Amino acid sequence: MKRKTIFCILTLCIGLSGSYAQSSSQDELLRILKNEIDRSMTFYQKTDIPVYLLSYRVDETESYSIATSFGTLTSSNSYKERILTIQIRVGNNELDNFHELRDDASAYTAARYVRIPLPIENDANAIALSLWEATEKEYRNAAARYEKVKANVAVKVESEDKAPDYSNASPVQFYEKPLKLSDFKFDIKNWETRLKNYSAQFANNKDILDGESTLRFLIERKYYVNSEGASIAQNNTYCHVFLSVMAQADDGMELPLYQSYFAHCPQDLPNDQTMAKDAKEIATIVVAMKSAPVVDPYTGPAILSNDASGVFFHEIFGHRVEGARLKQETDGQTFKKKVDELVLNKDLSVVFDPTISMYKGIPLNGSFKYDDEGVKGEKVVVVDKGILKNFLMTRTPINNFPKSNGHARAQAGYQPVSRQSNLIVETEKPYTDAQLKAMLIEETRKQGKEYGYLFARVTGGFTMTGRFIPNSFNVTPLEVYRVFVDGRPDELVRGVDLVGTPLAMFSQVDAAGDTPGNFAGTCGAESGGIPAGCCSPALFVKQIEMQKKDKSQNRPPIMERP
Repeated sequence: MKRKTIFCILTLCIGLSGSYAQSSSQDELLRILKNEIDRSMTFYQKTDIPVYLLSYRVDETESYSIATSFGTLTSSNSYKERILTIQIRVGNNELDNFHELRDDASAYTAARYVRIPLPIENDANAIALSLWEATEKEYRNAAARYEKVKANVAVKVESEDKAPDYSNASPVQFYEKPLKLSDFKFDIKNWETRLKNYSAQFANNKDILDGESTLRFLIERKYYVNSEGASIAQNNTYCHVFLSVMAQADDGMELPLYQSYFAHCPQDLPNDQTMAKDAKEIATIVVAMKSAPVVDPYTGPAILSNDASGVFFHEIFGHRVEGARLKQETDGQTFKKKVDELVLNKDLSVVFDPTISMYKGIPLNGSFKYDDEGVKGEKVVVVDKGILKNFLMTRTPINNFPKSNGHARAQAGYQPVSRQSNLIVETEKPYTDAQLKAMLIEETRKQGKEYGYLFARVTGGFTMTGRFIPNSFNVTPLEVYRVFVDGRPDELVRGVDLVGTPLAMFSQVDAAGDTPGNFAGTCGAESGGIPAGCCSPALFVKQIEMQKKDKSQNRPPIMERP
């Protein structure tokens, strides 16, 4: 997960029998996509470099956004768009145009971003024209790349991974009726008033240089049609509220602090009293940060809160079990050959599950029914009681993992690769917060240190998985405390990043808490930004590493804020 931008599922599911055909036939966009798939395949299967798979993916979104700053409304508007993504595969399943071009990182197909707007009205001629034009361009790119692939394979050493480039999958027909903003109890004026009230609290203290509250409600409808016969129309809804403040210390360090909320529908968000209380709390903390001591580099024990732990697992582990990446010769492949080995504390299990929208009362951000290759999303137990068992797979197989488990995901305009869904960490031996703190103090004393650390709140992070640079991660904390062994009160500190390498850090995870947290953010990687959920209990880690955070060299404002 690169740095995250924190920004009911109503499903009217029609069966897969005659009712599917009757309902889906009334969807004009789906009909147009199917007709153009058939027309294109009739032609492109007869070309010199024939197409063996063609798919159209359309991401149709309707959203409403509200933004306020220091108690004033700055924007309130709706937006609707349709974005087309085409996949054309030439050659055959064993070797096609998506094969890795070794020693040519710029040619990584999944990272190509091709944004193709479609008309938002169902004008058959206009949409068909857009599809025709885009398919023509994409076919030429696919054919040219396939010639490069064949030449590349001929001059390079044999690949370590012998799996084909693409696996078979049974075509699925699935249809949900479309949703629209008016289907929901979304009182825009009420939310404008609420958000203005939250950000107005930030205006009361002139040490706060930026104070905003925002809401974004997104209705996403995803269409997927391919030449194998798959036909899918499904819905997802996302609602985020984001409270943000920023102060600046005298040494120039900018001090952002955030509080975010996620639900599938606006009415399921926390109540007004909760958000107002949280706005007041982050305002108090960010002002206190101005005079907090700056942390020096450190190694030693720490506790990661339940929210921080979800990001930690996402960065340190989640990206390293995404199967399509493990096929790349340039990838570090940290866990590829560790199947059936102990890779984590034996009390911990890690599951990725897109099939559920709630976990222990927590709304999940990474849920979906079918992935972006038309494969049903599956619950995948990746680590079972510390033992590595599986990877997140797409229709790009790797050695010993020949089939997709429905984790091909992409932002509109990108080609799908293996990506995380809802990451859930579970423990066989849960401990209370008090017990974890006692463990921290005991281990800190044992290591001869004056204090350990508690990471209370984070904003996200990033990781590097390639071989050409150190295989490391960085989690970006916002709210961090020193925990003293002599019983002094915890001390707020600033200016720190949590860094490390995956295998070393994993070996130091010693215990987990009893309450799952939730980080509902946007994960950015080679196939763009996608919604991802991270649910983990708090973690006690015997040895972490911290480095100084990069900071601004600009002086704070010389004139007081009005």
